[in-house]
Amino acid sequence: MAAIKIAHVATIDMSLRYLLLNQLSSLQQDGYDVYGISAPGPDVPTVEAARIHHIPVSMTRNVTPFADLISLWRLYRVMRRERFTIVHGHTPKAELLGQVAARLAGVPIVVDTFRGIYFRQDMHPFWRRLFILMARTAASRADVVFSQSRWAMEMAIREGICPPEKIKYLGNGIDIQRFNRNRISHSHLNQLRVQLELPPKTPVVGFVGRLVREKGVLELLEAARIIQRQLPPVRFLFIGPLDQEKADAVQLDIVREYGLEKSCIFTGLRHDLPELYALMDIFVLPTHRESFPRSPIEASAMGVPCILTDIPGCREVVEHDQNGWLVPVGDVPALAEAILKLLNDPVQARRLGERGQHIVRECFDEQLIFDRIKVEYARLLKIKGLPMPAVQPEIMSL
Repeated sequence: MAAIKIAHVATIDMSLRYLLLNQLSSLQQDGYDVYGISAPGPDVPTVEAARIHHIPVSMTRNVTPFADLISLWRLYRVMRRERFTIVHGHTPKAELLGQVAARLAGVPIVVDTFRGIYFRQDMHPFWRRLFILMARTAASRADVVFSQSRWAMEMAIREGICPPEKIKYLGNGIDIQRFNRNRISHSHLNQLRVQLELPPKTPVVGFVGRLVREKGVLELLEAARIIQRQLPPVRFLFIGPLDQEKADAVQLDIVREYGLEKSCIFTGLRHDLPELYALMDIFVLPTHRESFPRSPIEASAMGVPCILTDIPGCREVVEHDQNGWLVPVGDVPALAEAILKLLNDPVQARRLGERGQHIVRECFDEQLIFDRIKVEYARLLKIKGLPMPAVQPEIMSL
């Protein structure tokens, strides 16, 4: 019996590699013939090295009507040619284009992962209506809609994006075996400190994410300037790529404006994240919007206390004063005060870090996410009378 062909569609190859690769590999181990579809890019070789087929289809992350129609046509042709049994859309543009193309091409099963829509207070009503329309169109093409967070689930129902009976909670998770502090030696961490020019025993405040304004990078730099006046030895470790496609991209030379050339270290995109988290005393993500951030889950798994902004996506990860602290969006004094309090109170920091580790092990193991997806795939295949995967998932309460 031929393996069931499934395609996961994302706008860019970075999403396939950093957000979905473990999921795709897990599906492959269960007997599915797995494809990733995205724009071409530098992360494709890593995806293909994991024996995941990649089909390049150029897509943009911005609203580009003419280019989007071309992408839709190309996706349709790919799906007609490959005759997938399941198409699963991720990220807003790929959800819309991929799922519409799948239906036009006659794909039997279409699945959507909905991450929510961010509405700024100053957003023009036209854009608000457009984003809701896009999400409704994508969801209407899906047999089932997975919601990565509880708040996104509520939003989808409230805004009429999809009916309650179609949407199911998915959650988010990480490889808890990889993000395990016990697997990292002190000697390796000492070498990494030397490499990054971090003086011994110097406190480290870490950030992981794209270097754009909406991630709160400027607020963290302003808070760093306040902290530097009171605790000069503190270093601020920024891990993540520049995102030149975005209008709010932050350039590295901006640290000069804040007088933080000696306090801030920018590593760019790194693949040794567990080791870098292990260097941190505090993890900070002062983001303006998030669907369900993965970086604070990773930091918590490493026992690092987290300070996040008090927004819906971040509240999916951190419960205030249980496994971290939440501060108001854009409130630089509150952010600086929270960082200083934890730096000056190692007992409190250790309590939050240990509680965070426990919550990650209980709630954020990526295997839970994979199981939910596999169970739903099997249910839909059975309903539609299609062949089942080589490895049958156990139907369990997830």
